[in-house]
Amino acid sequence: MAYNYPPKKLSVYLSDDAGSVLTFYALWEASQFAKHWLPFCKKYNLEPRSPAAYFSKSCNSRDACNPIEWSSMKSLYEEMADRIDTVIMLGEIPEALKANKGFSEWSSGMTSWNHPPVVQILIDGRDQDAIDDDGNALPTLVYMAREKRPQHHHNFKAGAMNALIRVSSEISTSPIILNMDCDMYSNNLESIRHALCFFLDEVKSHDIGFVQYPQFFDNITKNDLYGNSVNVINEVELPGLDSWGGPPYLGTGCFHRREILYGGRYSKDYKEDWKRGAERKMAKYACILEEKAKSLITCTYDRNTQWGQEIGLKYDCAVEDVITGLLIQCRGWKSICNNINPSRKAFLGVAPTTLVQFKRWSEGTFQIFLSKYCNFILGRGKIKLGLQMGYCIYCSWAEFFIGFIPNVCYYRSSRNAESFLLDGRTPLTGGT
Repeated sequence: MAYNYPPKKLSVYLSDDAGSVLTFYALWEASQFAKHWLPFCKKYNLEPRSPAAYFSKSCNSRDACNPIEWSSMKSLYEEMADRIDTVIMLGEIPEALKANKGFSEWSSGMTSWNHPPVVQILIDGRDQDAIDDDGNALPTLVYMAREKRPQHHHNFKAGAMNALIRVSSEISTSPIILNMDCDMYSNNLESIRHALCFFLDEVKSHDIGFVQYPQFFDNITKNDLYGNSVNVINEVELPGLDSWGGPPYLGTGCFHRREILYGGRYSKDYKEDWKRGAERKMAKYACILEEKAKSLITCTYDRNTQWGQEIGLKYDCAVEDVITGLLIQCRGWKSICNNINPSRKAFLGVAPTTLVQFKRWSEGTFQIFLSKYCNFILGRGKIKLGLQMGYCIYCSWAEFFIGFIPNVCYYRSSRNAESFLLDGRTPLTGGT
């Protein structure tokens, strides 16, 4: 919400797949804190603008701010965090809030696997009362939890992303969509403007479907046991693929044209309508938008439709991001790796600390290679040979025929080492 970008043109959506009232409460608290935090950030041009990251890493930032204001803002943040922690520990929200708008959506029978659709506009950016402490407009802020039922498959992250695409189409219809995983935060206030440079170029940008930022992490261990710095990928492979049609979609830190997520194919006549839908949404009240959006995220909405096949993120694949990016490029679109500002990373996240995540990535990309969506089969005649070969870097991660047994042994030994550490003992060997 604190990006250096016009707030009237910015809408922020939180997808809570568990449909938890505790998560909704945390977002409600954050929406109240934003009224104080956003003007403070802009007044002193602070970075990063995630308050958790800022106060944990920038304890000496009082030199750039008024010390009294800095201390007061830190106290506000810590009080908010304490209230959230207390509510989570108790497992229920304060009684006084249960009658407030939004909290009444939850009933005692709701669980993370069995709950109705919930859409709540916490801040309506079109409302004249949606202002911060300085009287400036706030961005739109929306909470969403798609319907979950035990008897219906939810299609994991791809299903959640497709639900987000549909809800945002009803509320804001922004032509550009940024998606971020919940374990990442924005580290550069200019990231939106940097990405838009690639979309707004009137000569060279018409065929750019998405702009992918490299993934960087801020919890890498001293010896980087799991290779999470991924320097070769971020500094060599992703930029190198630009000349062949662009890097793959990595699932987070990526800006998409909304049009391509609807399955649109590139043509030389394509031209983005930057004002599309802006006037139509202005006339609708928040309550009407919420009810309309709920009907778009029921668990049966995309049954017998092209959602998850030709529209939105692809279903039935463990790495829905990579296969979706490949399908987009096979429809004629190109992508760009945005690595123009290495001194200030656009996004930082939490790196995997076990091999479970790497195992999922390896299996998912290898699944693509063995399917009809193989980069050499699907991409033949649609993308350049260099890009087809570039996808092999990721589709061969599993190293099934060469490295399958060593990878399994390494995974097992790593888990054994972790159990030793959890027991307070030291592993007998240091290799894992």
